[in-house]
Amino acid sequence: MADKKAVPGTGGDHYIPYEERSGGESIVYFTRDLSPEGLRKIYERVNENIKGKVGIKLHTGEKDGPNIIPRPWVKNLMEKDLPDGVIIETNSYYEGDRDTTEKHRETLKVNGWTFAPVDIMDEDGAVPFPVKNGKWFDEMYMGKNLADYDSLVALTHFKGHSKGGFGGSNKNIGIGCADGKIGKAMIHTTPGQDDQWDISYEEFMERMTESTKAVVDHFGKNITYVNVMRNMSVSCDCEGVMASPVVTPNVGICASLDILAVDQACVDIVYAMKEEEHHDLVERIESRHGLRQLTYMKELGMGNDRYKLVDIDHDDAVILPADAVKDLVPFGKE
Repeated sequence: MADKKAVPGTGGDHYIPYEERSGGESIVYFTRDLSPEGLRKIYERVNENIKGKVGIKLHTGEKDGPNIIPRPWVKNLMEKDLPDGVIIETNSYYEGDRDTTEKHRETLKVNGWTFAPVDIMDEDGAVPFPVKNGKWFDEMYMGKNLADYDSLVALTHFKGHSKGGFGGSNKNIGIGCADGKIGKAMIHTTPGQDDQWDISYEEFMERMTESTKAVVDHFGKNITYVNVMRNMSVSCDCEGVMASPVVTPNVGICASLDILAVDQACVDIVYAMKEEEHHDLVERIESRHGLRQLTYMKELGMGNDRYKLVDIDHDDAVILPADAVKDLVPFGKE
């Protein structure tokens, strides 16, 4: 533990407009093309440092989960661009379809993740990764096999989240790579508590983000981030068929070499929607103080919250989040 007297930050329920941010700008690519080819097209913009043994971190979902990234999209990407890639996952902390390796393997079969190898990284235990400049941790326990990979593709379904407010690349990595027994407990639970979910709000965001930082620092430049803004329930994919119905319109895909920039861009795009389009998702984000994910990533030096949004559908024109959400079609009416 880095500091037993650590105090969480504040402001996780406060959205900071772009003009109030400072610092450098990163590039975030954007496409409205929610299809297998759209995913390939945007991945090709951010894959320059992906080499060697590649882990593809995505949420494979609970049994029959309706909102996960479609398997055919992932299959197409892997066959054409990542033929030697491996889908990587860890067991869940909560009881369910994925809290043991045996149950997890069965769930993978049910959900159709049978076209590529899937490495449940904590099948044989956990290893500590150092957390540099952490407030809560000096190290975080990851699935043991994560250390076997040279590069990481964070292929993320962007959506709401019952604890994090929203789930972007930060959540996909910080929770998704931490092992199911030690690492996830370090993030979610104060030792000695009966409630395994007692850590919430800003403290949870900071713990999760420090976990992510351990992974991001480990891979250095050999990591990239793709956020798919589709089927954006306020619920995480870990809620499976119990997830709240989707009411937020589908938008597109964002990708970047900067984890903060890509998550910030997705949040900005949500906030740029009309009130009736984003009400539920914004309420989920702010009620959980999820915006602390973004400000803490910035404090830890993980990236920029300012960026150029490059529209790859229109000759790489630089656009605003408001341009990305013009004429959205209500969910289910596409």
